[in-house]
Amino acid sequence: MTAETKKLVYFEKWIDPVAEEMLAGKNGIDLHRLSFGAAEEGNWAALAEAHGFQLLASNEIQPPFIPERPLIERCPNLLAFSVNGAGYDMVDVDTCTEAGILVVNQAGANSESVAQHVLGMMLALSKQIVQSDRRMRLDRDDWDRWTYKGKELTGRTLGIIGLGNVGRRVSALAGQMFAMRVIAYDPYITPEDFSEQGAQQVSFDDVFTEADFVSLNCPLTEETKSMVGRREFELMKPTAYFITTARGGIHDEGALAAVMSEGGIAGAGLDVFAEEPPPLDHPLLEFDNVIVSPHIAGVTDDCTYKMASWAAEQWLTIFRGACPPRLVNPDVWPAYRERFGRVTGETAED
Repeated sequence: MTAETKKLVYFEKWIDPVAEEMLAGKNGIDLHRLSFGAAEEGNWAALAEAHGFQLLASNEIQPPFIPERPLIERCPNLLAFSVNGAGYDMVDVDTCTEAGILVVNQAGANSESVAQHVLGMMLALSKQIVQSDRRMRLDRDDWDRWTYKGKELTGRTLGIIGLGNVGRRVSALAGQMFAMRVIAYDPYITPEDFSEQGAQQVSFDDVFTEADFVSLNCPLTEETKSMVGRREFELMKPTAYFITTARGGIHDEGALAAVMSEGGIAGAGLDVFAEEPPPLDHPLLEFDNVIVSPHIAGVTDDCTYKMASWAAEQWLTIFRGACPPRLVNPDVWPAYRERFGRVTGETAED
């Protein structure tokens, strides 16, 4: 392998084949596919030579190839990790920064698909679409169409936790399509940002007390882990709905089940769980007014194409020594420039 050749490894497949079309044989990139079913020593040998590691989703990466300190220490040539979507909670970012390794995501690529999923869940819950569908397939006894009378979204209040790429699209769609009042909590943006996104800035508690729909759209971090529990669910109106397309672990599933069993809220739409897929005997699967999907909010043809093509473009940028546009750990750059020069014999940009 020449100094100019950059070896990029990935397990099983890209989220969309467009990335392989963009990268294979291009700009001195050696694209190398690994398999979890192959001999472990062969995978480790490939990773030891790799300059880049394109990751699968967090629930698809298999040990021992988790992007944490033990793997990082066995990969002396590694320059960067790239994740498919926005979430990077599976990566030990601190160790990467310490070692001079970039972490990049594809934040924004999934925003439209996920935002539309949020609105879809809101409509399905408020119009009782899933509940009535299930009942029509079950029997014709003891109910009529008035049993499943719904509610419009028009003019109701949507509360958003996290006004990032996805939260902003949720806010825009809700306001434009249904003239909803949008309130939001996000401690990392300015009052001007709230105004520009058509959302009223409120406190964390006010999102739960005022909203008819609460949507979680924040990343899973040490700060947000278990952030929503029984206290927050008990703040909600009994007529309100809870929706999450973010990450499992941000909300307490046991607390939500307990509040649901007490009739504390009207229902929930859940695309993510702490364990995915959840066990069939998970208590939240027992409620007719809980609709679930298997972490597919961002799984659309449009979204996977964007995520793969954006990732490929970032790899081309990284391997020519330039700073990628969606760098998760920008503080790494001085250490990365040193590592890039040592590993490749080339010079990264200032």
